[in-house]
Amino acid sequence: MTSLEAARLIDISAVRTHHSIDDITEIVDIAKKYRFINVHVLPSWVKELSDLISSESDIYVGAPVGFPSGGHTTTVKLEEAKRLIKDGVQEMDIVMNIGRFKNKQYDYVVDELTQIVKLAPKDVLTKVIIEINTLSDDEVVKACECVMSSGADFVKTGTGWIAGDANIDRIRKIMEICDSKIKVKAAGGIRTLQEFKLLCEMGVQRMGINSKSAIEIVEQLV
Repeated sequence: MTSLEAARLIDISAVRTHHSIDDITEIVDIAKKYRFINVHVLPSWVKELSDLISSESDIYVGAPVGFPSGGHTTTVKLEEAKRLIKDGVQEMDIVMNIGRFKNKQYDYVVDELTQIVKLAPKDVLTKVIIEINTLSDDEVVKACECVMSSGADFVKTGTGWIAGDANIDRIRKIMEICDSKIKVKAAGGIRTLQEFKLLCEMGVQRMGINSKSAIEIVEQLV
């Protein structure tokens, strides 16, 4: 795998509370230099990000819905998604309502996700974050099933805001559950080239990696 091929599998982001336009400009410059496929920012910065990468047809504008907890009301999540689409988002990472899910309100969870996914135009990818570091193994299976029922394009493993490692073994299980029915994005705790390669070998189609680790990974490849 070349460094460019690796970069086309990696999303980078500036989604921490304190990130300003300077941080976003910096992350965009990194994406342009290494050709990372996607840049994520918090919702209020989507218009600015869209303007910054308007000339880069192969780098996509990303932002979250219901970030980071997933506990917003459905109405709020829908309005947020509408605004993201209006402002130029090309990939939406939707945080599942984990509390409702753990309360076994599966119809609530699937209905909410389905409504958000249906808002997205065909050229806007949807990824649903199930936050695996808060779930049991059985809950991970059920969460993947809920996401597949919603019509989303990807299951995403986490926000990166919950402590934990790269979860290689649990992601292997997720790949078995999802098989060819839905794509998988691994995020949170991916730090090394070895972890990156293992996830690629499993068939993970996208990874969210902090920019420092992402740069270190692609620079180790030719």
